[in-house]
Amino acid sequence: MATPRERTEGLEAETLSPYAVKSAESKGRERPEAPCPIRTVFQRDRDRIIHSKAFRRLSHKTQVFIAPEADHYRTRLTHTLEVAQIARTIARALRLNEDLTEAIALGHDLGHTPFGHAGESALDAAYRSFDLRARFHHADQSLRVVEVLEKDGRGLNLTWEVRDGIGAHSKGMDDLPVPERSPAATLEGAVVMYADRVAYVNHDTDDAIRAGLLTADSLPSECLEVLGDTHARRITTMVTDIVERSEGKPEVSMGGEVLEATNRLKDFLFAHVYQTEGSRELARVKEVVTGLFRRYMEEPGLVPGGATAAREGVEALARVVCDYLAGMTDRFAAQQFERHFIPPSSPAP
Repeated sequence: MATPRERTEGLEAETLSPYAVKSAESKGRERPEAPCPIRTVFQRDRDRIIHSKAFRRLSHKTQVFIAPEADHYRTRLTHTLEVAQIARTIARALRLNEDLTEAIALGHDLGHTPFGHAGESALDAAYRSFDLRARFHHADQSLRVVEVLEKDGRGLNLTWEVRDGIGAHSKGMDDLPVPERSPAATLEGAVVMYADRVAYVNHDTDDAIRAGLLTADSLPSECLEVLGDTHARRITTMVTDIVERSEGKPEVSMGGEVLEATNRLKDFLFAHVYQTEGSRELARVKEVVTGLFRRYMEEPGLVPGGATAAREGVEALARVVCDYLAGMTDRFAAQQFERHFIPPSSPAP
């Protein structure tokens, strides 16, 4: 009798697009494992990511607004869940592998720093100050989390397809599509790349209006005319365009007016939200990240594995310190800075 996993694999072979990745045809893991009788390889990857410590920490990492007082701003975790939801919608419509798509989406930001993109910029600079050849990018760090850092240095041993999608998701300030960066090797990975952009340009617009940085009337009128005048309509327009242009094709794309309007909205957010909000917070974030980095380099024993790395040299220690800082939540980083740099107040006489 076929196992539940084998039945699922059979359904994939019968129903998925010829361009979809079939679970039974995965390139596998770096360390071979016996198959699960219930779950496909991509279902197992999704579960490993959800149960990882790095995934849990996303709930206390900044998306755009650092330490907001209100409860309804996005965090890195809610961003991840919105990306996964949008990506699954697109994957289902295109008859791609939803489990692979979801695993990539849930893992794509595991390596993000505390304090959002301001924290990423500050950590990159601090890391380079001790290793001139080093660079920090959250997509590379997300791969490092699943390949090395989780499970006490053993990593999660994910499939090749999930790791490829995680590493290829980021676009930075680039427009879609991104010819300068090698795209994901699978259509499922490409779906996540697009879903990431669809999610953040819409939810960051929503949060910026909530924060008073923008008003609904200040958004570019040419974008609203094409994409829609509400959060839900804009997402629907973008997703529909991706599905209509990609259905039955060996590639995932967005095009025409929708692509142009999406890129223009992204540029507007960088100019009026990310760079504005980032400049307000950058000095404070840089002080925290740089201060902690230097302190840990001076006192390696404060960092797990730091004393051992210090014996291997400055670059090895800097790598360990970078990993430690990248894994921190906003509040833990702030607590550590206060612990090391702010003297305790004296009791009142």
